[in-house]
Amino acid sequence: MENFLSSFSDFVVSTLESSDFYLQLLAVGITALCSWGLSRFLRARIERSAGGDTPDAAGKAQKITSRVSTASYHLRDLIFPVTNAILLGIAAEISREFFEAKWLVQFVQGLNFLSIVYIAATRITSSPTVRHFALFVLSPLILLYAVGLLDALITILEGIDFNLGNIHFTVYALARTVLFGSVLFWLGRLSNQRGVDFIRRRETLTDTTKELVLKTFQIGLFVLITLMILQIAGIDLTALVVFGGAIGVGLGFGLQQIASNFISGIIILLDRSIAIGDYIELEDGRAGVLRELTMRSATLETYDGKDIMVPNERFITTAFVNWTHNHKKQRYPIVFEVAYGTDLEKLFGLLREVVASHPKVLSGESVPFEERPDAEVQAFNANGIEILVEFWMEGIDDGKNRVGGDLLFMIYQALQENGIVIPFPQREVVIKADHRPPKT
Repeated sequence: MENFLSSFSDFVVSTLESSDFYLQLLAVGITALCSWGLSRFLRARIERSAGGDTPDAAGKAQKITSRVSTASYHLRDLIFPVTNAILLGIAAEISREFFEAKWLVQFVQGLNFLSIVYIAATRITSSPTVRHFALFVLSPLILLYAVGLLDALITILEGIDFNLGNIHFTVYALARTVLFGSVLFWLGRLSNQRGVDFIRRRETLTDTTKELVLKTFQIGLFVLITLMILQIAGIDLTALVVFGGAIGVGLGFGLQQIASNFISGIIILLDRSIAIGDYIELEDGRAGVLRELTMRSATLETYDGKDIMVPNERFITTAFVNWTHNHKKQRYPIVFEVAYGTDLEKLFGLLREVVASHPKVLSGESVPFEERPDAEVQAFNANGIEILVEFWMEGIDDGKNRVGGDLLFMIYQALQENGIVIPFPQREVVIKADHRPPKT
């Protein structure tokens, strides 16, 4: 114990007599002052944009209730430790070049790293797994770095190696991959959630454009994290590039149809020819409401409860009818016959009144004249006069908007009440006399 106290006393005396200690102390003070000024400026801007001094006050003022807003608000607490750690890193490099010691700068930098981990684990994330990982794995490593023992631990771990086939691994490389891989996966998951929420809240983008941006963002994020983990693991990416090129050629020949549908999906999302909720009729007569649009196929939901899976390529190479692309209004006809001799002027007024009385039919003075219910003579047939009734409505005449059947029943009742006859098919049979001589 006496030897320890004596050694510690000698260390304190030598430190206080060293000019390097005061230069490091000056560097720590300057970086702390610069970080404090910058953090104060940025904190004020964040709190002013949030509308209050606390997350609760900001929530009352601007109804910030989502985890995204709260996490973004708590990021203001990271400004000082992050900026101070960066500036201290610069100071540590300068200390390494011009001074003999840098332990004080490194120790204070480690304390800033601990602050960053603690704030991120307790205020920003709500996952217990992430919190335990930060507090029980990252924090001890940062403490080892702060006291200058991390380099010694790395040297020991690098000395323990093993082979997996032709690949040479060290325990340090494996631990580094697991550690940084876990952090990258967490950051990737967090970035994916925040990115999805941000993209879906953009009111200026259509649903199809949101899906395109969302898929592109998710694919790019996955590729980026995968490449970073492979780089951390020390795997040569040149071999992967050659291997990936060979696989790409094989997939190009074997999966042409899938690639075609994928590219067609991107084209559809870009040109906005179809969108979620459109009523689409295919070239073969099948039709339905577009409920889902993926990078491979589209799903049309029919009014009888069936789903039609349509490859994206069909929307590029074949013709189809989009009933509701520009607007929801549609015109529908009703055709029937009345007997010859019917008062057509009375009939037309009756039909316009009956059709206009339906609540889903567009009618009234506010509706353009060409979209109001109309009736006219379409043809003179053998059995009667063919009448055409036209009307406009919002949406498709099926499902919850089955207007055509209601109007047929209403028209039939009106014709019965007013004595207007719908003629039956008429045939004239002529019986000729038998002029053949009687049989003998």
